[in-house]
Amino acid sequence: MATIKNYLSLVKFSHTVFALPFAVVGFFLGVVKMRMEENASSSFIHSFTHSFIQSFFLILLCMLFARTAAMAFNRYADRRIDAMNERTRNRELPAGTISSAAALALVVASSLAFVATAFFINRICFYLSPVALAVVLGYSLTKRFTWLCHFILGLGLSLAPIGAYLAVTGRFDFLPLLFSATVLTWVGGFDIIYALQDEDFDKQQKLYSIPAWLGTRKAMRVSEAAHFISMLCVVAAGVMAHFGLWYWIGTAFFIFLLFYQHTLVKPNDLSKVNLAFFTTNGIASIVFAVFVVIELVH
Repeated sequence: MATIKNYLSLVKFSHTVFALPFAVVGFFLGVVKMRMEENASSSFIHSFTHSFIQSFFLILLCMLFARTAAMAFNRYADRRIDAMNERTRNRELPAGTISSAAALALVVASSLAFVATAFFINRICFYLSPVALAVVLGYSLTKRFTWLCHFILGLGLSLAPIGAYLAVTGRFDFLPLLFSATVLTWVGGFDIIYALQDEDFDKQQKLYSIPAWLGTRKAMRVSEAAHFISMLCVVAAGVMAHFGLWYWIGTAFFIFLLFYQHTLVKPNDLSKVNLAFFTTNGIASIVFAVFVVIELVH
């Protein structure tokens, strides 16, 4: 019988560290924006009204439900492919730890919970919730027809900062969109690195990925280019918003880890892919978000 640990493994709960910190950034950007429009003179802590606290809680729920739906659907859609891949054949569905029906039920339940939660945030979040679901669920099918799959994954995670900002303010602004662009290119870049492990398998199964299309060396160059664009976006956000020292400390740390991961992976040595993929990027997102929040509230 499947346990909670099995389900957490199925949806890769630990990978929440990629998008969630940027959702927190989007939330605090929204709070600051609302304070400025209200000419609030109280301390930042005192500005956390019941409305903001409720929004933060609902944002966390939306992140939880959307990511659970996306990962469960990914495992469901790829269950036969995963069974043929030596690297993934021990995942819950191919191994039979969790049934396909249970995974699909989790997708449906999480999707409905996501839309319902968005309803309690505001009208624009509710109306856009099916679009967000289409992106995060649709990603799982893209490896069958486009090498842009890495960046569609990035697009799904990039909804975190702008979505959180919308939850607070109810409208779009350019600054959170810059953070979304940062996430899109950052995630797309490190997903290419992760996909290096399956280059041969993807070619054999006629699956689409940049490593399968271009080969290891050229794929690594594309990843570096994506991360260079990510760096430009995060710098542009800091310049546009006239952020101070705390932001630039966090940015320097983020950029360092952005490119440090490329020193860990070599065309002839992929042994440190998981270190580059999970540990380095997880630390980068958390530390960056901490420094941005400090900049916004100090």
